[in-house]
Amino acid sequence: MLKKHREFHSNLLFIQDAFVISLSWMLSFYLRLYEKILPLYRGEPQLRDYLILLVFIIIIWRIIFKYFRLYTPKSAYSFLSEVFDITKASTVAIIFLTTLTYFFRHYQFSRGIFLYFWFISIFLLCITRTVARVIIANSRKKEGNHRHVLIVGAEELAKEVAERISRHLDLGLQVVGFLSDSANKSSNCIDKSRIAGTYSQIKEIIKERNVELVIIALPLDEQAEVKRILKSIEGEMVDIKLVPDFFQFITLRGATEEFDGITFINVQSSPLYGWNVVNKRIFDVVIASISLVLISPLMLLIIIAIKATSKGPVIYNQKRVGLDGKEFNMHKFRSMKVDSEAETGPVWAIKDDPRRTRLGTILRNTSADELPQIINVLRGEMSLVGPRPERTVFIEEFKEKLPRYMLRHKVKAGMTGWAQVNGWRGDTSIEKRIEFDLYYIENWSIGFDFKIVCLTIIKGFINKNAY
Repeated sequence: MLKKHREFHSNLLFIQDAFVISLSWMLSFYLRLYEKILPLYRGEPQLRDYLILLVFIIIIWRIIFKYFRLYTPKSAYSFLSEVFDITKASTVAIIFLTTLTYFFRHYQFSRGIFLYFWFISIFLLCITRTVARVIIANSRKKEGNHRHVLIVGAEELAKEVAERISRHLDLGLQVVGFLSDSANKSSNCIDKSRIAGTYSQIKEIIKERNVELVIIALPLDEQAEVKRILKSIEGEMVDIKLVPDFFQFITLRGATEEFDGITFINVQSSPLYGWNVVNKRIFDVVIASISLVLISPLMLLIIIAIKATSKGPVIYNQKRVGLDGKEFNMHKFRSMKVDSEAETGPVWAIKDDPRRTRLGTILRNTSADELPQIINVLRGEMSLVGPRPERTVFIEEFKEKLPRYMLRHKVKAGMTGWAQVNGWRGDTSIEKRIEFDLYYIENWSIGFDFKIVCLTIIKGFINKNAY
């Protein structure tokens, strides 16, 4: 029911947007043709051509708005946030549309209409979505427009379910009470005044409080009660949903999926499968290839400088651990003296490290020593964006102290990452680095990768913790 409701909400929102987009397109055509604020250079635009293009516009806007999650109901979504997201998505869409029209060379499209359309559509979309949001919020305030929900359980899981429901007003659900295994039992999670009764009283409470949806959210040690509860209400005209108490075991990208009628719970999984793998690989190859062409003169200068200032190889290869815990040779410009770890063994680089060459100090402070890893990206051993790879000897130490450390290896290691652009690099907190790396994996998207690449460029490669 919840999924279908959200699908209905999304489809309704799309129909509203399609109407607004169509109206904006036609209004833009009218303003360009009849108001003539700007002079017409190529004759009067033909309505038929613009009606044909409108079909493509609706499809493009649908795909891009969905990509920017503008059809996903969000809690605590402010007006300004929605305006920003609509503007951002509309700008991407209009750029895509403008590019597309180059393939329709036998048609002549006015760029003035595109400019009007961009501004008018953003304005009207923001207005109509705000009005729709106010109407839904006001209708939800009416008592008769809520579905009454009874939650069976009074522990942490039940509390979490209730909090999630309260954050999604678009669902129109109202929790009218909780059930506990004992009327006199106090709960550390739920206020006693909200406990409507015991499991055995569920039928009476359903009738008394006009319950339409029962959500069973019992802890694992009370799962034996589920069968008895379901048996007692099998004749009641209510929807019943069961929330399994397995989420305490979920470590990364937890979710449920159905396969041939069987529901699976993902306790730990990678975001990169199917088309996601293809999309990320295309992103890596395209950006890395362009970058290699642009920075090849700089890399050539660094090669010459290393050869001129110190003895030894130009490229330093070091074993690092990447996707699924597999080792690979990571390439770097050599920034330290040859055999710098011969006496000490594997150690962390430190500030003002005496092992560095004079040129190596500059390379490490500017992160220029990392540039050869573009080759690792093109070979598929690394990605442009991901958790930074570490050496096996340090991983053995970290995974004993930090149980979630190995989850970083569910995606390819990256040249840059969410932790790095937020300052967590070098000799900084490993715990914070893991936190940011896992956030990246949980929320991965091509858009997120692009954002991190842009932040890496904007913030520059120089960092106080790079040494």
